[in-house]
Amino acid sequence: MSDAVRDALVAELAALEAELARITAVPADPLGAVSFGKRVGDGTAQAVERITQVSAADRLDAKRLEVIRAIAKCDEGTYGTCDGCGAAIPAERLDAVPQATRCIACARAGVR
Repeated sequence: MSDAVRDALVAELAALEAELARITAVPADPLGAVSFGKRVGDGTAQAVERITQVSAADRLDAKRLEVIRAIAKCDEGTYGTCDGCGAAIPAERLDAVPQATRCIACARAGVR
């Protein structure tokens, strides 16, 4: 494992945290002009947008936790070893998903 991988993971973590902060920031006027009437209007569109933001924040947070675990594995000297079965994670998978902490088989099986 090279320092470049760890540096890339740290940069990814910073980017994820910045995006999470942007998405989860309280709007300047959280109650301004939001109404829920019988017709689809701005209030409904704002509610749908907020639901979408919450879903995106959940996905970003899950990825953030994966990146944190991958950084910890770098520090432990176990980066590239599956947390599920202990086998080596193929280089192709780590190239595609640097924050991978499980091999494909364990990830598909939902092994933690």
